[in-house]
Amino acid sequence: MNIVVCIKQVPDAKDVRLDPKTNTMSREGVQSIMNPFDRHALEEGVSLKEKVGGKVTVLSMGPPQAEEVLREAIACGADEGVLVSDRAFAGADTWATSYTLAKAVETVGNADLILCGKQAIDGDTAQVGPGLAYQLNLPYVTCVQKTREVSETAIQVERMMDDGYDVVQLPLPALLTVVKDINEPRVPSLKGKMKAKKAEIKVLSAADIGAEEDCIGLAGSPTQVAKVFAPEPRGERRVFSGTVEEQVEQLVDEIKGYL
Repeated sequence: MNIVVCIKQVPDAKDVRLDPKTNTMSREGVQSIMNPFDRHALEEGVSLKEKVGGKVTVLSMGPPQAEEVLREAIACGADEGVLVSDRAFAGADTWATSYTLAKAVETVGNADLILCGKQAIDGDTAQVGPGLAYQLNLPYVTCVQKTREVSETAIQVERMMDDGYDVVQLPLPALLTVVKDINEPRVPSLKGKMKAKKAEIKVLSAADIGAEEDCIGLAGSPTQVAKVFAPEPRGERRVFSGTVEEQVEQLVDEIKGYL
């Protein structure tokens, strides 16, 4: 089975800053990590490969430094990494990103199963996975919490719902987006780290994937960010200090003042 896992390098959520001039996140001086949801997609892809055989290709769209997360993925069990990188991709919204990834998947070729994290923590839109499935005209299931059965022609999964879960079976090739409940990602092994260090990361440009200029980057994005701002604080705020017991007493005294 040929499995493609889409991963994204994102800013660490603990250190996110916005640039009011460009209306984008400021990445300068901010540590980058593999998107946490994508880490679970990677683990599921590697686990499926171990069960049924095949190959796991990790695919990422981003600047040259995104190669770091591809090597990390290889250290965790992926077989090869592909980076889609070109200045022409800058400013892409979720639609343009989905189109670009779809062209890259087609270039890689012969994908039986595509796995994505439910969403990226820097945008939280949860749109790229379904958008990618639409661009590739593939059946898909979102919010997958468990893989039940998989064969050469079909896969059966549990889809998380508010009141439980659905059991869904769909033909292959297909696309799944996964939630964190699906597994516990493994830690890279020493052997995996050595393999990742030597691995050759294939880099694809817009021309390499046959992307149309008016469908990528800012030009291919129907949506654009008009303004970003930090919400103004509302209401009064108090900070309590001291031991837990002292803070509780302070909180009780504060509440009493409103009764």
